[in-house]
Amino acid sequence: MKGLYFQQSSTNEEITFVFQERENLPATEDNYVKLQVKACALSQINTKLLAEMKMEKDFFPVGREIAGIVLDVGSKVSFFQPDDEVVGILPLDSEDPGLCEVVRVHEHYLVHKPEKVTWTEAAGTIRDGVRAYTALHYLSHLSPGKSVLIMDGASALGTIAIQLAHHRGAKVIATACSLEDKQYLERLRPSIARVIDLSNGKAHVAESCLEETGGLGVDIVLDAGVRLYNKGDEPDVKLQLLPHKHDIITLLGVGGHWVTTEEKLQLDPPDSYCLFLKGATVAFLNDEVWNLSNVQQGKYLCILKDVMEKLSTGVFRPQLDEPIPLYEAKVSMEVVQKNQGRKKQVVQF
Repeated sequence: MKGLYFQQSSTNEEITFVFQERENLPATEDNYVKLQVKACALSQINTKLLAEMKMEKDFFPVGREIAGIVLDVGSKVSFFQPDDEVVGILPLDSEDPGLCEVVRVHEHYLVHKPEKVTWTEAAGTIRDGVRAYTALHYLSHLSPGKSVLIMDGASALGTIAIQLAHHRGAKVIATACSLEDKQYLERLRPSIARVIDLSNGKAHVAESCLEETGGLGVDIVLDAGVRLYNKGDEPDVKLQLLPHKHDIITLLGVGGHWVTTEEKLQLDPPDSYCLFLKGATVAFLNDEVWNLSNVQQGKYLCILKDVMEKLSTGVFRPQLDEPIPLYEAKVSMEVVQKNQGRKKQVVQF
């Protein structure tokens, strides 16, 4: 039985994906569940976080968002039984790769998969659903009537975040990074209040948002990264399409919430003072906090269940690529790790 793993170079800069033969899994004990994997979604691996958490190994398992059928349960398992269809996210310290036919996982990381939801939909939506919930519910307290700016709205996360915001009765503004993304966002229903096309370099995010909100600014911003420097000083061409941090601060309304994915965000004293005058907050989106805190386990399971419920009722309609077989996972993970994919890629077993 083969599984996909990654190996990091001595400089920690490059990672290599390799298939390795695995030993047979030990007997299923206590609260653990043995699972036949039917689908596993691919996501970027945060190697820096793994290093910070002292989780470095010679070979690290790949693939965490899984859906499958329960084969066996431990003596203390109370929520599942053999033949149940389940979905979940393997913890950071999992010994098993999700990109393998059979895995062993603690029951507290799983929820039941609704019957009408396909394997690929379940695995392909679960993590972006958790991220959208974390950003909009727990970090920014989304409520009806709020205005929300979703950066890179056509991405896998952006699509789910837009649908969650619409479901909660918010007014949504979104940015697009290409003409294709713009056309996709304009076709979404319910319709988006304004799509800001950043691909030609002519649109100004702050001006567009202030115009759309009558000068009040938006209540919530979920970014997809920000520029920390001026365009001329920014070495990465891709980053030049991102808004500057000053633009985000400018377009925030009074009491606004800025949820950022930029882990190296730097705010100068004038930036902080501007946020202070607005009574605004900055929060960092790290969905791994649910895995790192046992105290929040009950909330985490509620999120997983709600994501599946919204998927089954059609509230969530994910951006999924065509599913691929396991033998193509190595090449696809290389693309995902370089952040070159747009739609969510799922491996189907």
